Amino acid sequence: MSSIYPLLETQRLILRDFVESDWQAVHTYACDLEAVRYLPFGPNSEEDTKNYLHTEIKMRRKKIREHFTFAIALKADKQVIGSCRISITDRNKQEGSIGYCLAKEFWGQGYGTEVARKLLEFGFKQLSLHRVFALCHPKNKASMRVLIKIGMRQEGYLREYEWSRGEWQDRLLFAMLDREMMQMQLLGIETEKV
Repeated sequence: MSSIYPLLETQRLILRDFVESDWQAVHTYACDLEAVRYLPFGPNSEEDTKNYLHTEIKMRRKKIREHFTFAIALKADKQVIGSCRISITDRNKQEGSIGYCLAKEFWGQGYGTEVARKLLEFGFKQLSLHRVFALCHPKNKASMRVLIKIGMRQEGYLREYEWSRGEWQDRLLFAMLDREMMQMQLLGIETEKV
């Protein structure tokens, strides 16, 4: 599988590979405790953010790429407003996972839904995945709404699943199968609509 993929585009956004110069835009949300409250990283120092970008850029050079992290940029002015990722977690099972993070000022405008739908489409159509899952903190109601809105189903409640911020934390497990995405498309549920 080639490690080069075209830009992913939605109605209002471009999802593209990161470049080193994105670090300041990334740092605006990565250092914000409220923006990363339910994520396993942050709040970042400037060095943390630069190291994160360096690692992500290095990972895309692998011959067989199984991890894709994208900058989320507005089409209108190319401003980076967040990041998202899709990772192949098990090649044999054709399984992957998705995640996303947006700067606080862009919450509640449908961008998370737009991004998550595009990640699903990319996973099923271009990566040939059978199943895509996402983990969500039970208190992260906004992310939970996004996952439900894009058609993912809650499959489980994982107790004390992850050690984060000095404590064991629960996670909700959401997932979608490739045929469920196809059924949504056949029923006319646009994968691009917010």
